[in-house]
Amino acid sequence: MAKFRYKMILIYGVSLAVLLFYLKWIEIRFLIWSKAYDIYIGLIALFFTLLGIWLAKNLNFKKKGIVENEGQMIHKSAISFESNKVNQVICNISNRELEVLQLMANGMSNIEIANELFVSVNTVKTHSSKLFYKLEVKRRTQAIDKAKKLQLIY
Repeated sequence: MAKFRYKMILIYGVSLAVLLFYLKWIEIRFLIWSKAYDIYIGLIALFFTLLGIWLAKNLNFKKKGIVENEGQMIHKSAISFESNKVNQVICNISNRELEVLQLMANGMSNIEIANELFVSVNTVKTHSSKLFYKLEVKRRTQAIDKAKKLQLIY
């Protein structure tokens, strides 16, 4: 009689486990079918996110105008040009402001200058406004022209 009870308990236990597994399988299947659209959109978004990360890491896009050759050209012309340090001190222009002014004279935008000097665009704007005040001008072109006349930049 005891063996019969163990067999019945085992049969009931296995059948309940199978029934529970079947119900969970139906629940998951229903969930997948009801949310299929969201799942597909999420997978596509994940794919393109991973693709973008891979492209950013493996492709080297060189910025136009900001390459090593241009940096070497600046050094060559800087060798033949000596900045007027006296006028720099008189105008109270810092070396960093002078760099910003030179990059302005090279035709770079604020964003390009920020990338070149590894600073934020707001920092470049602050340097520019201080330069305009110190040189007593209102525009970039006026600042460049005055700096060239004072022999601060080439």
